[in-house]
Amino acid sequence: MENVKVILWGLGAMGGGIGKMITKKKGVDIVGAIDIGDKLGKSLYDVVPGMERGDREDVIVGTAEEVIKPKAADIVVVCTDSFTSKVFDKLKLVMENKMNVITSAEEMAFPQAQEPELAKKLDEIAKANGVSVLGTGVNPGLIMDLLVILWTGACERVDHIVSRRVNSLSPFGPAVMEEQGIGISVDEFNTRKADGSLAGHVGFAESIGMITKALGWKLDKFEQDMDPIVTDVDRKSPYGFAAAGSVAGIAMKGYGYVDGERKIEMDHPQQIEPEQVGVHTGDYVEIQGIPPVNMSNTPEIEGGIGTMAMILNTIPHVINARPGLQTMIDIPVPRAIMGDMRDLICEEAKIVK
Repeated sequence: MENVKVILWGLGAMGGGIGKMITKKKGVDIVGAIDIGDKLGKSLYDVVPGMERGDREDVIVGTAEEVIKPKAADIVVVCTDSFTSKVFDKLKLVMENKMNVITSAEEMAFPQAQEPELAKKLDEIAKANGVSVLGTGVNPGLIMDLLVILWTGACERVDHIVSRRVNSLSPFGPAVMEEQGIGISVDEFNTRKADGSLAGHVGFAESIGMITKALGWKLDKFEQDMDPIVTDVDRKSPYGFAAAGSVAGIAMKGYGYVDGERKIEMDHPQQIEPEQVGVHTGDYVEIQGIPPVNMSNTPEIEGGIGTMAMILNTIPHVINARPGLQTMIDIPVPRAIMGDMRDLICEEAKIVK
């Protein structure tokens, strides 16, 4: 079997990091790369810092029109946007060229939650072209949804769920810094919160939607709120800076109601350089039910590496999946790929697709 062929669309912190991970794995090749601006026309291995070419064929960064061709790869990894509406046209182009696609867009983890019509269209396009599309990452995609769902597998009954993630935003790129309002004033935070231009964490609606779908609950209502995390000291991360007195992160809360009762609570304070001010990161799941569950993991599973690994490790499952829109409750549980990726590919699936 030929090596699994991957195209990278977006070479920022996430896309470039995934590319570096791929070069360390067996049975998989990067055959194309897409970006904009001064990266065009350059070698992928020059554009992504620390990415070693070795004896691999060179890959020149091009435009989508130059790189996206019918069946040019087995799968395309799209790391450009957070929202389904913004990434939709890219996913559509990939699928219409008969290629599977994974995206880091947070809303795509469960697009049915906020963009049901676009989710339906994506499913139709994927099926019409015999391919699969998945959105995933460390959160949403794993920590505050799939991990919760896995723990409920040991429960006879679930009464109430609390999912808490205390994490660092430091590994993420400029897009996330902008979404979280890193470095802005409290007044600007409040203004942007009021007019809806401050995204904060993107994924509560998706995580709660995924959990309720998996458990067979009918979600009556979803709510979320955010407060600024104001720093007393200057903080600097690779892609963000918050001066003392400005916003270093956002404390997010989300709630899911079933049968008029608050069944799911999400608590997610996230900021750059939390350890600098004595905040310890961690991931926690608390389930009231039979039996009760109380999971604690500290420090957090690092968001940057975790998202890159989730995308890498779901590549074979998306290739193998039935055509259509997939979520993390539709494909096998992801696991680290320590052997040859080709060994995880169902040859029949590739033939059918």
